[in-house]
Amino acid sequence: MKSPVSDLAPSDGEEGSDRTPLLQRAPRAETASEDGFQAPVCCSARYNLAFLSFFGFFVLYSLRVNLSVALVDMVDSNTTAKDNRTSYECAEHSAPIKVLHNQTGKKYRWDAETQGWILGSFFYGYIITQIPGGYVASRSGGKLLLGFGIFATAVFTLFTPLAADFGVGALVALRALEGLGEGVTYPAMHAMWSSWAPPLERSKLLSISYAGAQLGTVVSLPLSGVICYYMNWTYVFYFFGIVGIIWFILWICLVSDTPETHKTITPYEKEYILSSLKNQLSSQKSVPWIPMLKSLPLWAIVVAHFSYNWTFYTLLTLLPTYMKEVLRFNIQENGFLSAVPYLGCWLCMILSGQAADNLRARWNFSTLWVRRVFSLIGMIGPAIFLVAAGFIGCDYSLAVAFLTISTTLGGFCSSGFSINHLDIAPSYAGILLGITNTFATIPGMIGPIIARSLTPENTIGEWQTVFCIAAAINVFGAIFFTLFAKGEVQNWAISDHQGHRN
Repeated sequence: MKSPVSDLAPSDGEEGSDRTPLLQRAPRAETASEDGFQAPVCCSARYNLAFLSFFGFFVLYSLRVNLSVALVDMVDSNTTAKDNRTSYECAEHSAPIKVLHNQTGKKYRWDAETQGWILGSFFYGYIITQIPGGYVASRSGGKLLLGFGIFATAVFTLFTPLAADFGVGALVALRALEGLGEGVTYPAMHAMWSSWAPPLERSKLLSISYAGAQLGTVVSLPLSGVICYYMNWTYVFYFFGIVGIIWFILWICLVSDTPETHKTITPYEKEYILSSLKNQLSSQKSVPWIPMLKSLPLWAIVVAHFSYNWTFYTLLTLLPTYMKEVLRFNIQENGFLSAVPYLGCWLCMILSGQAADNLRARWNFSTLWVRRVFSLIGMIGPAIFLVAAGFIGCDYSLAVAFLTISTTLGGFCSSGFSINHLDIAPSYAGILLGITNTFATIPGMIGPIIARSLTPENTIGEWQTVFCIAAAINVFGAIFFTLFAKGEVQNWAISDHQGHRN
């Protein structure tokens, strides 16, 4: 079966030919080096890297979202009583669970506005280190940058209870520092994959790697609630901080920046990876900033990334609130139900990564076609179900089902625009992700604020507006990416302006 776009004539090398000469000669159904040697998946260095980075992003998102749960127990309920925004349009979902709640953790008199500053301060640090992180990783490798980024975040997390005792200012500063540490991680990982991921395995490897973020959300939301419930909120930060430090030790000992420097990689696998990438990487010493910033395919990723994150961050921040104050689930139930959508997204990311590479390798679909279709499914699908969730009233089961389907379908984007940086400029993938993620962090800073301002009474009608706005932005991003994306290495990304088109 041929790709719908495989018969198109190449235009300036930007469409039509998206595979290296090596991969055109290699068998589609297996991974083989240029000399015919097999590069097995089991126990391979590249898949070991994928699984270690999977657990790294698991830790990363656990460290990011645990405060959202712990903050409920950190704040004196008498302080927030006047800020209660529970809507009574829907009936109470179930009777409270009669379990004695541990109350030994210290309480703070922080109003809703103060809590907003504490939760939002992370993004003010996170947005600063995106582009510098990508640049440093492209120059000196991503291993140490990513490792120490997560290590620093884990250490800062351990000091969260102490910072809270010092006051709001100290806690806000600490969360901003955590954001600085986490800001380098995605660009650093993209830079590493530019040296490790064979073109026809990119979707699989990167979807495994980044799916850790979703599973981290799935586990940390309910687990943080359980720790708060039966111990106290301080142990949430101690537990995840220690897990982060343990991961850092494993990462430093077992990972290398490139296949050439890896100590235990087999010669066959090394040759396979290096041969598959030999015509895609640039030998330029300087970064082509001007052509890069003028590249429409890059801006197609920027728009898609911004649009997708508007919905993602709005739901990540406000889904627990929506379930508690509108659908009226009890607190303990809320933690698990808030995590269900991200479990679906995690599964979808893993499966879509396998499907995307199979479409390219076995069925000869072009990279551009796969990126477009997966982005359309991963953005328009969630938009439809997000709007549907707002218009089913107080039907609790349907609301949870639609929100879960919406978040789950978003997992298709992990094999769509999310890894398109590596398609158009492998040598500068870390920098490109730094650029797109800088713009994509803005929704995390302003999206929840706008959503809150649109829901003063927390009515279902107000939330319908929030969901419709997020859906419209998602659809616009999907269409823009479909129109202007590319699937091949761009001229400005290769020094000889020939690259893989030999």
